[in-house]
Amino acid sequence: VKYSGYLEHWNEPFCTNCYSKSPGLMKLGKDITLGGLEIGLLTMKKGEAARFVFTPDYAYGRQGCPPLIPPNATVMFEVELLDFLDSDESDTFFELTAEQQDTFPLQKVLKVADTEREFGNYLYRKQHFEGAKDRYKRAFSILGRNPSTEVEQCQINAAKLLVLLNLSLTYLKLERPAQALAYGEKALEIDQRNAKALFRCGQACLCMTEYEKARDFLVRAQRIQPFNHDINNELKKLAR
Repeated sequence: VKYSGYLEHWNEPFCTNCYSKSPGLMKLGKDITLGGLEIGLLTMKKGEAARFVFTPDYAYGRQGCPPLIPPNATVMFEVELLDFLDSDESDTFFELTAEQQDTFPLQKVLKVADTEREFGNYLYRKQHFEGAKDRYKRAFSILGRNPSTEVEQCQINAAKLLVLLNLSLTYLKLERPAQALAYGEKALEIDQRNAKALFRCGQACLCMTEYEKARDFLVRAQRIQPFNHDINNELKKLAR
């Protein structure tokens, strides 16, 4: 969120994060603890801007917050909700013991893994690649359960494939091609005709100057997606 807090008759905010180009994620109840602000944010939609006036009971109380906030102060907050992620189920899952996690229903496990992947995607878009990698690994770590049916195996494999492709790409961004190749090959164990996985492996091999292996992966990817510009451009780079 972007926010600015004002006291009555003040033109300048007593607190703001609007000078930051890209405000980081903040957690309700941990990083955002002002009672009125928590309630207000939960009424907002992504992209919405709002103005809230909080009486002392919803702000800093009878005591205020000396020396900045006087006693019994009514405050006004201007807030813009840029983005949000619902981590409630994920937080609950990771508070369980390993034995309790094993008995968690598969559909909820898949949802937790998807939440962690979404966190990784958010961090990746912000170019926080180390943080993104850690989130993807966390998602992958909980997808190792043994399925009881073929349908469950397909669901687990589909979730794993997305995370493995994310990990491969993120390790390329971190300039660690050996790990990018390893995760790309894990993805190919699930789907040997996955063009993205073949492409990531080809990129990784090219970074490691393993040109024959790079050509093999990229040609296989091109056979599946002959008009993919990224694949064709990588083959041109390899030819040079």
